[in-house]
Amino acid sequence: MRKETIRVENKLISVKLAQDNNDFISLTDMAKFKDSQATGIVIANWLSTKYTIEFMGSWEQEYNPKFNVMEFHNIKNQAGSNGFILSSSRWVQKTGAIGIRSAAGRYSGGTFAHKDIAFEFATWLSPQFKLYLIKEFQRLKVEENERLALGWDAKRMLTKINYRIHTDAIKENIVMPLKLSNKDATITYATEADVLNKALFGMTAREWDAQHKGKSGNMRDDSNIYQLVCLSNLEGLNAEFIKMGFTQRERLLKLNQAAMTQMQSLLANKNVKKLGKLARSQSLRGVPQDDVAISIYNL
Repeated sequence: MRKETIRVENKLISVKLAQDNNDFISLTDMAKFKDSQATGIVIANWLSTKYTIEFMGSWEQEYNPKFNVMEFHNIKNQAGSNGFILSSSRWVQKTGAIGIRSAAGRYSGGTFAHKDIAFEFATWLSPQFKLYLIKEFQRLKVEENERLALGWDAKRMLTKINYRIHTDAIKENIVMPLKLSNKDATITYATEADVLNKALFGMTAREWDAQHKGKSGNMRDDSNIYQLVCLSNLEGLNAEFIKMGFTQRERLLKLNQAAMTQMQSLLANKNVKKLGKLARSQSLRGVPQDDVAISIYNL
């Protein structure tokens, strides 16, 4: 999960964003709207209402197959009785709930709840507070979607950096000397692309498509940043191997060995993670893609 912060009614609220949209919002931060000194009591008072317990139980039964329904009914029957107080830790311990989480820690601790549950808490705090919370959360989600889109563009941009070098080497050393027809040249380009695919992914583009029927995009769209960095490097290597006169089989074996070595190194390289962040930040500032590419190579 990626941690972000939104501001609602002059209160900073932590949000944990997940790729599967199971985002969590800090109830501790939200409770400060009512009492900044006793957030735990505010949350416990809300959790102890019968309506909240019924809502939480319904949510868990919908999304949590391991939810302890028997304990849920025991707690629900106690709701409203004299002295009944339900803390988030007790709710999780008794029922195995997953919609609410509590963690210790001065900066990253507190009680977080799934956004569905957090919005219910916001209703209890104040309808106006809930309205502003939803508005700011939606704004954050729009920014997150834009961030992911820019990250995808950055990954694809990386593979394009060496693309021209690679295709020029094919043209000058394979297509031109053999005087191939346009049709044969097209086949050669596709075959050379699959040399890289086979070396890194262990399969051709057609083989990948056969294994991923119905999936949008292609094998390179589906690649992670480490694979795309390695692919970019392999394109440069293959261009040099072509100029040196190695056969396709020899190049495939050399590229496969290079791919295995590079992937081991890249997975341990912190600078690779910086690549996506750099491209995203510069794209947001309106820096041209060519300048972003230059900055990437300066990492």
